[in-house]
Amino acid sequence: MSESPNAAATERRHLTAAQRNAVAELLRVSPVADELGRRFAKAGYELHLVGGSVRDALLGRLGDDLDFATDARPDDTLRVIKGWAEATWETGREFGTIGAQRHGIRLEITTFRAEAYDGVTRNPVVQYGDSLLDDLRRRDFTVNAMAVSVPEHVFTDPYGGLDDLAARRIRTPGTPQESFGDDPLRMLRAARFAAQLRFAVDPDVRAAMEAMATDLDRITAERIRDEFTKLMCGADPVAGLRLLVDTGLAQRFLPELPALKLAIDEHAQHKDVYEHTLTVVNNAVRLEGDGGTDFVLRLAALMHDIGKPATKVVDRAGRVSFHHHEVVGARMTKHRMKELRYPKDVTSEVVKLVALHLRFYGYGRGEWTDSAVRRYVADAGDLLARLHKLTRSDCTTRNRRKAAQLASDYDALEERIARIAADEDLARVRPDLDGNAIMELLGVPPGPIVGRAWRHLKEMRLEHGPLDRDEAEAELLRWARDEGVI
Repeated sequence: MSESPNAAATERRHLTAAQRNAVAELLRVSPVADELGRRFAKAGYELHLVGGSVRDALLGRLGDDLDFATDARPDDTLRVIKGWAEATWETGREFGTIGAQRHGIRLEITTFRAEAYDGVTRNPVVQYGDSLLDDLRRRDFTVNAMAVSVPEHVFTDPYGGLDDLAARRIRTPGTPQESFGDDPLRMLRAARFAAQLRFAVDPDVRAAMEAMATDLDRITAERIRDEFTKLMCGADPVAGLRLLVDTGLAQRFLPELPALKLAIDEHAQHKDVYEHTLTVVNNAVRLEGDGGTDFVLRLAALMHDIGKPATKVVDRAGRVSFHHHEVVGARMTKHRMKELRYPKDVTSEVVKLVALHLRFYGYGRGEWTDSAVRRYVADAGDLLARLHKLTRSDCTTRNRRKAAQLASDYDALEERIARIAADEDLARVRPDLDGNAIMELLGVPPGPIVGRAWRHLKEMRLEHGPLDRDEAEAELLRWARDEGVI
């Protein structure tokens, strides 16, 4: 149960010296906060730095986006910042938010709110409030229910957010039932903070998530998608994913994930496909390197085996197989990402990685020709580096000898790709004759015949490597005679 507000909690003495320095540093590097505060005070309004801005300052995670709360209404806010802000936008006006920019800092200024859901619709009904304490009470979690007034720098923490921050704990200002009833997306946000900040979820909050999981059905796919993407891009996505599955939230929008608990992984029978999948996600995170967070790679790691439950077969000897699960999984991934309204380009990349993640297996048996290597590279295209990482991440066996052999095989494949690439442009495998040359040699206009000829020459390129001009022309003429084109 959350604590009631008390006056002592609002006093600045509750901040340690390090925490006071963190807030002071945020305001020092962002003098626009005090400038803005003085403008609001002169106009007779309050202004407070709130939410994630205060939380991140206390965590030492300074950013260029600042969130403010005020008793001024949106029209009043626009009048106060007129002539001061270098740019303004009103895309959030229906929720009481006015956006502005000053010296490269993005500001969001929101009227005190007391929003709530009516239990049926998917969007909040916005009601303006009149006090900071009421505004803080309607926020999602206590660590986001702290404020620093500007320009006075008075710290306000009526719900123990500072203690929860120190304990790395996720609680709600009021009861979890009240908070999640106002906005069910907050349940997904709790899992996101577990992933992003590595915070533990309070038992009361967790119990409410389990009891109210079906309320997530009231939220739009777009809002769920955005929150889930942030979770997947967190420092520890597996912590968030476990919470989604254990509370039943995943079943509401990503049922393929809990379904993995029903299958046993044929590569490592000491754990099920669900545990294997979470291990692959962790492996993928470790392999990202210095390039930053790679959402496409992480989601492909999460989805790579979702086709296994549908393809599971147990033979008479008790051996488990999942033939063609990569094909089924790619189809399921496309459907799920479409349901969550992911952009087509992102969906296409994840689906291709899922479809290709098994292609490597068999290489170590010595069955791959140079042609197979070219096709592997050509099919992966711009995703080749990610496919390397996904394939390596998929090795989760505890058998050290087997793991070492798989790693050695993949090292050999990468070296072989590099050797062939030194002689051929594997990154852009194209026919040795372009469309214009094909039309000129065959004497045909643009149309299906040109496309068929182009595809044939590409197959020859993949099978035999580069052909010189005379060889390519001879092959094209041979194909045209066999096809009755000439």
